[in-house]
Amino acid sequence: MLTAMSAPAKITYTSSGAALEEFHKLFDEALGQVKKRFGREYPLYINGQAQRSSLNPITDVSPIDASIVLGKFSVASPEQVDLAVRAARSAQKEWARMPWQERLTILRRAAQDIRRRKYEMAAIMCWEVGKSRLEAMGEVEETADLIEYYCQQMEDAKGYIKPLGRLSPNEKTKSVLRPYGVFACIAPFNFPLALSAGMTSGALIAGNAVVFKPTQETSWTGLLLYEVYSQAGVPGGVFQFLSGTGSVTGNALWKHPEVDGVVFTGSKEVGMNIYKQFSNLYPKPVLMEMGGKNPAVVTAWADLDKAAEGVMRSAFGLQGQKCSACSRVYVNKKVETAFLEKLLAKTKAIKIGNPIDRDVFFGPVINAQAVKTFEEAVAEAKKDGQILHGGERLQDGALAKGYYVAPTIAKLPKDHPLNFRELFVPFVSVVTVSGLDEAIEECNKAEYGLSAGIFSKDEKEIERFFDEVESGVCYANRSGGATTGAWPGIQSFCGWKGSGSTGKGGLGPYYVEQFMREQSRTVIE
Repeated sequence: MLTAMSAPAKITYTSSGAALEEFHKLFDEALGQVKKRFGREYPLYINGQAQRSSLNPITDVSPIDASIVLGKFSVASPEQVDLAVRAARSAQKEWARMPWQERLTILRRAAQDIRRRKYEMAAIMCWEVGKSRLEAMGEVEETADLIEYYCQQMEDAKGYIKPLGRLSPNEKTKSVLRPYGVFACIAPFNFPLALSAGMTSGALIAGNAVVFKPTQETSWTGLLLYEVYSQAGVPGGVFQFLSGTGSVTGNALWKHPEVDGVVFTGSKEVGMNIYKQFSNLYPKPVLMEMGGKNPAVVTAWADLDKAAEGVMRSAFGLQGQKCSACSRVYVNKKVETAFLEKLLAKTKAIKIGNPIDRDVFFGPVINAQAVKTFEEAVAEAKKDGQILHGGERLQDGALAKGYYVAPTIAKLPKDHPLNFRELFVPFVSVVTVSGLDEAIEECNKAEYGLSAGIFSKDEKEIERFFDEVESGVCYANRSGGATTGAWPGIQSFCGWKGSGSTGKGGLGPYYVEQFMREQSRTVIE
């Protein structure tokens, strides 16, 4: 196994490609080692034991080249979901009784193991998701930081035990936050390690057991997380790994009556279905992040170089497949021509190709359905607007074997449906506005409210934008990503409106406490 003993400085989502020779050398070694493991078969892990399924397995292929079989993964049947949930319930009480300090020791050990295995994990994500090297390594680094940050939340809160007041001298009362029990964790493909670890570690730190189902496109990365937790000392019953499809495994999991809470990241359509149906006899916690339609505003006072760079990186990083991707830009008519010239120049300079290559920024989308979504959006945009760049599937040479489409910029009227529908593909619309009033109004028309950015040298414009835009994550003048790039403990990742269910986001200071409920304890002496 390749370790990171001589690894260079931490890679984040805003790192540049300069001065990274040692990084690329270690990454090349990891890619070679990972390739030797292609095509293996993998089981489920229920109560710490490997189990096979009688259902047809998932064939996990690479979006880089769909003829490459990365592995075959068992599909957990409803009966196996039931076994996993019941095993989790049985194991949870002992995990909750464990002193919280001991739980933190185990989870911090998991974070250390992730850092040790970071090149291996990043290389697998390159093949499985189509991430570039820097995007993949940034995710692994974020994963370890997330776990450590959530551990620190529990430590800073002293286990969420707080003395309260008293009505009489012989009375002692304290507030204690306690775990709910068993959480179902359903994770997305785009950040298959960081989002999975963030959701599951929050639940585990709080004393819950977790039944974890990664999306079928990233079963291998999901299995890596199980391995890390298991090796760190999380009991098998406390963390269950169920690969499978959403229709079979996922539905059986969140509908199981013994599941006490759901933590989910994915589409609004699926999330709202879970949200509406999960609670029957009484309310249960549903922690959700459900995507975005994230705007950037370019005012007449913007630094246009920063704006063009920020929009390009945010719209086309990971091929637009980020919940926080910039998918619409409201640009002041006074600077529109100059801004578009710069945005087009930067987009045309993007290096497109196989993301395992060291200088590639832009790789494939995740699957054939994403290609279809892209092509339908392009056709719709051509009817009522103008495609300024891109708009086609890329099929030259080796690209024909994968799911490659061009980074696309469209000029659309402000009321066009594509300005309000999440696509999750590399497609950004540009809309002309007369000023900040109109820009903010248009930003807020979407049912989503995840992230938003503004480019302006006017401090009053920035302050007003922050006060009035309906988004949980806001940036100003961020060339590294107009609406993307949140980091644990640096930017809370909180969805408003149709983007989230709790008003408190991941990566932020209030996350872990959401996996617990309050109990008041009074003792009369």
